[in-house]
Amino acid sequence: MMIRIGHGYDVHKFGGAGPITLGGVKIDYEQGLIAHSDGDVALHALCDALLGALALGDIGKHFPDTDSAYAGADSRGLLRHVYALVRENGYQLGNADITIIAQAPKMAPHIDKMRERIAEDLATGIGQVNVKATTTEKLGFTGRKEGIACEAVVLLIADGK
Repeated sequence: MMIRIGHGYDVHKFGGAGPITLGGVKIDYEQGLIAHSDGDVALHALCDALLGALALGDIGKHFPDTDSAYAGADSRGLLRHVYALVRENGYQLGNADITIIAQAPKMAPHIDKMRERIAEDLATGIGQVNVKATTTEKLGFTGRKEGIACEAVVLLIADGK
């Protein structure tokens, strides 16, 4: 079986008015995230993991923040584009594991909807997508509520293998 593993990481700083978008879900919060696109750190980390697994670079290579075409872009569209590249290269998702690192807002009420949206965008079962959240116990920039970070790991499996 030909498999590939990818890892992604993203961070965005809080600023301006909310809401925020994480895992394709709008979440009411007092602040927004400063970003060229919609600032969805979960989907950005997932895109980087998918691209990295196939040595296709990173999200900045495919959707540069210097290109006005991506200003305010919906990260779900970016994810669908990236997954089309995965499929074009003869791979499919085995599973994805996403960890959101934030002191606030609370993620638990939104996790199931995030999993549903991501599974939909990757044309896969919800059992292949895990989203979890943790804090840094009030340490560091996430602990001081200055921003949100996210890590994602994916396993890709070659078609027909």
